[in-house]
Amino acid sequence: MSQPDSQPRNPGLAERLADTRRFSETLCAPLSVEDMGLQACPEVSPPRWHLAHTTWFFETFILKPRCPDYPPFDERFEYLFNSYYNGIGAQYPRPRRHLLSRPDTATVYRWRAQVDEALQELLARDDDPALLALVALGIEHERQHQELLLTDIKHSFSYNPLWPVYQARDDEDARAPDFAWLNYEGGLVEIGARPGDGFHFDNETPRHRQWLEPFALASRPGTCAEYLAFVEDGGYRRPELWLSDGWDWVRQAGAEAPLYWFLDGGAPEYYTLAGRRPIQLHEPVAHLNYYEADAFARWCGKRLPTEAEWEHAAARLPVTGGFVDNHRFHPSVARAGAPDTPAQMFGDVWEWTASAYLPYPGFAPEEGAVGEYNGKFMSNQMVLRGGSCASSRDHLRASYRNFFYPHLRWQFSGVRLAQSMEAPRGPSPTAIA
Repeated sequence: MSQPDSQPRNPGLAERLADTRRFSETLCAPLSVEDMGLQACPEVSPPRWHLAHTTWFFETFILKPRCPDYPPFDERFEYLFNSYYNGIGAQYPRPRRHLLSRPDTATVYRWRAQVDEALQELLARDDDPALLALVALGIEHERQHQELLLTDIKHSFSYNPLWPVYQARDDEDARAPDFAWLNYEGGLVEIGARPGDGFHFDNETPRHRQWLEPFALASRPGTCAEYLAFVEDGGYRRPELWLSDGWDWVRQAGAEAPLYWFLDGGAPEYYTLAGRRPIQLHEPVAHLNYYEADAFARWCGKRLPTEAEWEHAAARLPVTGGFVDNHRFHPSVARAGAPDTPAQMFGDVWEWTASAYLPYPGFAPEEGAVGEYNGKFMSNQMVLRGGSCASSRDHLRASYRNFFYPHLRWQFSGVRLAQSMEAPRGPSPTAIA
């Protein structure tokens, strides 16, 4: 295909698309060919699969329907790289993605180049709002997979006793700000994405009213030091702290600490994308599942916030924090913010909420296969808010709803405490000076 003679009709969107596609390949640059096929468990995918699937998304939902002359790179890829879109057709079994040594990485990159060129040509001649909305969805979809690519390769690397280094980094010499409670009056509030405020996923709609009782929110996420105190107090051996399903998970998994932690003598260590290192106690604790976050909150005599409480507290805050854009790939120590303002609400670690992932009142998924993006997962999962160190900054907003099954913990997921206003005031029992 030749390059278009004219400039794209939507240069901002076209540039954002090109930047996003390049960044996926930048994230794969530190990986070897052997790394590109790693899949440690069914919940994660090989890096090569992420590169291919995001390309499949653009080819399947945009190029094939809109470009009659577009030659699909390989019709067989529709089956190999369809994730869960039953409206498109059958999918290659997810647990077996590590067996796909072919197409090889070089072939996937050639496929990406073909699709990228075709997309830019299409944007140069077509400014149909429906097309632009699909391209915007494809960009945000790829950003989600960039985050998964990092968390998935971290999980796969963690099984290697050589403790592979994805990228070296310096430890931070910083202390977390003092713990404080921030009070919110509650009342009738509006939750969800505002119409006309830019891109949002369908699960953030419709915007609706919700009543909140007065509550208080922790001024920062829980730290590694605070969670270590929970562990050392027998947190994983005390069934009274755990939900019934959570206690079943503890016993079945043999869990004794967060994922990637090593407490077998000497200074506590954890595995990171910079290799195995001493735990930095003032960082936000990461890689907790919902059960662990809930048990920690109970141990503190507190609870997790609801997603409506979290969004209400974050609604007027700027999206600042530690994101994938800074290439640190690890949570950073919180910095003290303005008085009466919660720190680190965005980035660094996703924050578990007490809310089940359910549709908002009046929610209706999009028609067709693309409607399977979010709606069909609204069962048996819990909501997380705020983003992580593996999220793109401009991918996030206060209304963004992430969701995972409660036993999963390979994401950069942490905890922020909440309490009802009727609860006694005072510092958290785990706060450190």
